[in-house]
Amino acid sequence: MDLDALRAALARVDRQVLELVARRQALALEIGEAKRGSGLPPRDFRQERDVLDRAREAAADLGLDSALAETLLLALIRSSLTLQEQAQVAAWGGGEGRRALIIGGAGKMGRWFARFLNSQGYRVEVADPAGAVPGFPYHPRWEDAALDHELIVVAAPLRPSGRILEELARLRPPGVVFDVGSLKSPLRNGLAALIEAGVRATSLHPMFGPGTELLSGRHVIFVDLGSAEATALAKSLFASTMAVQVDMDLESHDRLIAYVLGLSHALNIAFFTALAESGETADVLARISSTTYDQQLGVALRVAEENPHLYFEIQSLNDYGAEAVHALLEAVERLRSAVERGDEVAFAELMTRGRAYLAGRRS
Repeated sequence: MDLDALRAALARVDRQVLELVARRQALALEIGEAKRGSGLPPRDFRQERDVLDRAREAAADLGLDSALAETLLLALIRSSLTLQEQAQVAAWGGGEGRRALIIGGAGKMGRWFARFLNSQGYRVEVADPAGAVPGFPYHPRWEDAALDHELIVVAAPLRPSGRILEELARLRPPGVVFDVGSLKSPLRNGLAALIEAGVRATSLHPMFGPGTELLSGRHVIFVDLGSAEATALAKSLFASTMAVQVDMDLESHDRLIAYVLGLSHALNIAFFTALAESGETADVLARISSTTYDQQLGVALRVAEENPHLYFEIQSLNDYGAEAVHALLEAVERLRSAVERGDEVAFAELMTRGRAYLAGRRS
């Protein structure tokens, strides 16, 4: 066979592979429906392990690399879970035609919540001076909306969100109000004003980005401000998903987020800044990269592609933010000092202490 014929044969095989994937997806949806009918959870880790074991055995029989087989099956499992979760959200959604207003709905997380609530049966409206979102009724100014919605979600940037919450407190809408801010320090006055005004309000922090499709293993933080009804409604929105729900008080939230987000962002910004100022091109370093470098570079690249203004807010508006960055500076200084002094014992102690700390993490 000549090269063109071989490529044509390969294209036919690719088509057959994709047809089999489509059949697998259809079966996954049927399995998800059967699970819902039996009251079983969408995710079955024992079954996933069995699927991977079968894949490795089949790979050995077929002379394939077991790692390749496992990678392929993991991708298919994740895709199947995404379909099952989306179907379950739609099947169990409690919106039933109730109305929801997304203030800041043209933003990335605003759009995510618009789609998410719409899938649960809510009639979603978007308010955002940045423009309309296709498929949803639109208000250029949220103040011009009737504000008689059963649910109002504030998904604007942090500083405007604080002002919006304070204005909502003055207007006292009858529905449940919650923000989705990654920090609560700049929102504290607005959240307090809502509760003082008697508004049913709570506060959320989805610990995932707007590109997230599968919520399995993702965390959603719920900050109860004193309205149990509002928090219960917010939690019910995620009850049909596989997201992990975490309860947290208002003060603890920003103190912990200073390390979970602030420190990790600062570390990666420092990493790619050092590379950019090293005088070495990214291509040269890529040609001699190591496994650790590649993994760190992958994380740093994702951070570099995020909104710099949002990331600045996460660093600068957190009342506890300086604490985490100061800890990073101290750690780098101790590392520098140990290396420059030739103190191998101190260097090893840093790694030993870190190993012991990380051994206690949740798997």
